[in-house]
Amino acid sequence: MAVSEDLLWDAADKSTRTIPRLRRVAVVAGCLGLFGLAMWMGPDIRWAACAAAVYVLVEIAYWAWDRRRLVEARIVTGEPDGRARLRLRHAGGRITEHDPHQVTRVLIIHDNVVDSAKLRLRLRGKRLFFGRPGRSPVLTTWRETCPRASVNDRNAWWGMPGIPD
Repeated sequence: MAVSEDLLWDAADKSTRTIPRLRRVAVVAGCLGLFGLAMWMGPDIRWAACAAAVYVLVEIAYWAWDRRRLVEARIVTGEPDGRARLRLRHAGGRITEHDPHQVTRVLIIHDNVVDSAKLRLRLRGKRLFFGRPGRSPVLTTWRETCPRASVNDRNAWWGMPGIPD
């Protein structure tokens, strides 16, 4: 049991957004099905079925990718072994714990339009973790928590709409 937990990253939206995604898939599949039925007398109907199948596959791939995105990062101290651990919670509900000394890079990307930021977190020997948009964290907390990591922030690469860069 953890004695104390410090919040490092907190996303604004922590849900998996399943219902809107299912609704989108159903509407598109229904529209393509009705259009395919209307074109049934046409010479080639296979394109409607292929378009619906491709759309469903793209939605499934996005769903699988989005479930792995980080919605919360905490540093947990007071564990039985006496070391602090980095606890990452993903949008799909999975929670993983890592050694903070294994973090090699933390990048906070500030949005130019709204007051939010995105997190990019890389662990040594592992893949890159993406964080959902949330409030911009304090970088000194990340620097103290992960002493071996390169902790940086930057603005997004695009400017404000309507204003030339």
